[in-house]
Amino acid sequence: MHWLLFYDYVENILERRAPYREAHLALARSAHARGELLMAGALAEPADGAVFVFTGDDAKAAERFARVDPYVQNGLVTAWRVRAWNVAVGR
Repeated sequence: MHWLLFYDYVENILERRAPYREAHLALARSAHARGELLMAGALAEPADGAVFVFTGDDAKAAERFARVDPYVQNGLVTAWRVRAWNVAVGR
């Protein structure tokens, strides 16, 4: 099963993320290395959010990621949500 984690960012995310970016990316790399996170990236034009694709039997890995993410903990994410994703084409 796949799970999408959506982030909504503060308006000036590009200016505010620098102190937390490396810790945020390290968290993502660690989840990827464990096989939980398949891919992730920020939305562009405008840079107002991000999408993460998780895999697993339930949404726990995605929810755990969001709860400990430095972006969430330091107020750069105004809202986050996890949705089940039924993939129709592809792996």
